[in-house]
Formats: sequence, C-alpha cells, structure tokens
Amino acid sequence: MPEYADALTLFHEWTESDSLRRHAYAVEAGMGFYAKKFGEDETLWRMTGLLHDMDYEKHQTLEEHPYVGVKVLAEAGYPEIVLDAIMGHAPHTGTPRTTLLAKTLFAVDELAGFITAVAYVRPTGLQGMKPKSVTKKLKDKAFAAAVSREDIREGAEDLGIELSEHIANVIAGMQADATRLGFSASE
Repeated sequence: MPEYADALTLFHEWTESDSLRRHAYAVEAGMGFYAKKFGEDETLWRMTGLLHDMDYEKHQTLEEHPYVGVKVLAEAGYPEIVLDAIMGHAPHTGTPRTTLLAKTLFAVDELAGFITAVAYVRPTGLQGMKPKSVTKKLKDKAFAAAVSREDIREGAEDLGIELSEHIANVIAGMQADATRLGFSASE
C-alpha cells in the first residue's frame, strides 16, 4: 500500500493546474473530516479524495476518466476499495457505490467544488461560512451552473445525512485546510 507522500507525488506528476489541484485538496479535506467522523482510516480516505481526479487534466473524456487513473493506481498497488470508490465517483462508469468510502467520495466531490465557488464570491472566503450561504447559492441555477445539484442531494441522501449537516461537515473539513486551498486561515 503506497503512503500519503507517494500519493501526493503521483498526484502532482499527473496534475499541474492550480485549480484542479485545489479541487482535489478540497475533496481530500472533506474526506478527512468524514474519516474522523466515521472512525475510518484518515490517511486512506484523504488519499482517495486527493487522487479521485488525478487523470482528469490529461484524460477528460468519459471514455478515459477515471479509467486511466484507476489503472495507474492499480498498478501502483492501491487497494481495491480505493479503486472502486474512484470509479464510483463518476456516475457514467455505472460502478455501484457500495462502501462507505465510495458513498462519501461521491457525496463530497461536487459539494467541495460548489463550496469553493461560494467561497470565491464571499469577502471572507471560507471563514465564517454557514450552510445557509451554500444552500442559498444552490437555489441559483446560474451560479456554478456546471455543478450537479442532483449529485449533491443524492450524495447526502446516500450517506443518510441531512443536506445542511453534510454541507456543514464539508465546510468544516475545508476550513481546517483553508491555507492549502488558497484561502487565508484567518480571513
């Protein structure tokens, strides 16, 4: 099983764009929060969040993403539970999300991107952000229009967590890593 430093090196080899790196860090932060909440292996969950889109910059088509990345990860010795979760985060693969890790990755992915978008339009970024701010923006279909509101709702439902609580959890995870995500920790 590769270690976190190996995952970070691999991720940086495959992903050069700052925005895609920040997205992966945001998903990683949300996964870290949930690993603690659920009593799971935080390093494994963080690595899953970090690596979920590692191939996306170079392989953006539905035929390639996340298949290329999962193949590379399998060859590098990542466990099946990580590979399945990464496959399951992309609905077009048809991979069922049967593990808590897979359900959580799906639930965190779109929401972390949306919370980042909300933070960019707030004067204080992530600092002091409440679920109500995010919920209000979710209702505005023109705001971050590419983000699937249905995936966000489905993810929370699959976890059995109220949407507002799920939003609060992902915000908390991201706030803990605010500096790494490009936001000031003391905004």
